[in-house]
Amino acid sequence: MKTHPSPRTRVRRIPTNAAYDSATLYAIIDDAYVCHIAFTDESGPHCIPTACWREGGHLYIHGSNGSRMLKRLAESEACVTITHVDGLVMARSAFNHSMNYRSAMVYGQFEIVEGDAKRGAMEAFMEQLLPGRQAQVRGGSDKEYAATTVMRIALDEAACKVRAGGPQDDAEDMAIDTWTGVLPLQRVRAAPAPAEGAGETPGYIQQWQGKP
Repeated sequence: MKTHPSPRTRVRRIPTNAAYDSATLYAIIDDAYVCHIAFTDESGPHCIPTACWREGGHLYIHGSNGSRMLKRLAESEACVTITHVDGLVMARSAFNHSMNYRSAMVYGQFEIVEGDAKRGAMEAFMEQLLPGRQAQVRGGSDKEYAATTVMRIALDEAACKVRAGGPQDDAEDMAIDTWTGVLPLQRVRAAPAPAEGAGETPGYIQQWQGKP
């Protein structure tokens, strides 16, 4: 689904790199473990990284009931950002160097998730981190859930910006004899490191290494 940008999500710098469709937005969020949340309080502006996950048309976060950020998010709007850097772009001119990236920005106000939906969201978080894990661990206790706040923000007001491809050299620089191209960057999973006393290695752990 493609949404129309709002005045604050409309991309003005290189608008050809903008994307406002849900498929692009969801893919960027689903490839992330962490988002950054910007908000203000009586001390001024803050931008805090926190774990995130998506269910349907919402981005979810969680934390301690005592979290300053979560308390503030229940009271006012915030801005959430996610960025993936996919490569360094080498051009003939220093000022034409760039990066290939995928980024998303979401505006809105978080709401608190309660009851069974709260438990379901946390279980979904575990399953998204590592499919199959939730069934093999102790579920959260009533005490643990009581001490935890789960929040979500609708993905209705959002924009993405994506760059891919090689350098864009100026015509007058084409005669410069230097290497140009893309230096790709890729996230790779390393070998699992079992803790002392770890049980038998399940299949989903064996399959971890080597996946992006």
